[in-house]
Amino acid sequence: MTDDTSNGEPKSEAGGNAKPEILSGSAIPEGEIARLTDGIVAALKTVYDPEIPVDIYELGLIYKIDIEDDRSVRVDMTLTTPNCPSAQELPQMVESAVMSVQGISKADVSVVWDPPWDQSRMTDEARLALNMW
Repeated sequence: MTDDTSNGEPKSEAGGNAKPEILSGSAIPEGEIARLTDGIVAALKTVYDPEIPVDIYELGLIYKIDIEDDRSVRVDMTLTTPNCPSAQELPQMVESAVMSVQGISKADVSVVWDPPWDQSRMTDEARLALNMW
């Protein structure tokens, strides 16, 4: 598998927000990996926490996307708090969104708690939408 991060940690961009780690199967052509990755990210941006008017990708809830050689996808995500009222439905929504991408054979979503989510993971767009400057 290839890893688009240099040290295994999610990349940070200006503003300190972290992007998810993206891993991909080496048997899939680079152009296809790019198409699948773009499609997965676009699909994830359609999933919103019902209590927060920002999509889960911009909130920084997606920690890792792993595209396997058989085009199955594993997603590690977190929630804003362990007591999130949407804890049952959000992983199912993520699975459905990933499966909507043409060419994906299977989606498996795991909720992880390490590292704990904090506001530094949000993108500038999320901060603007939530008026958190």
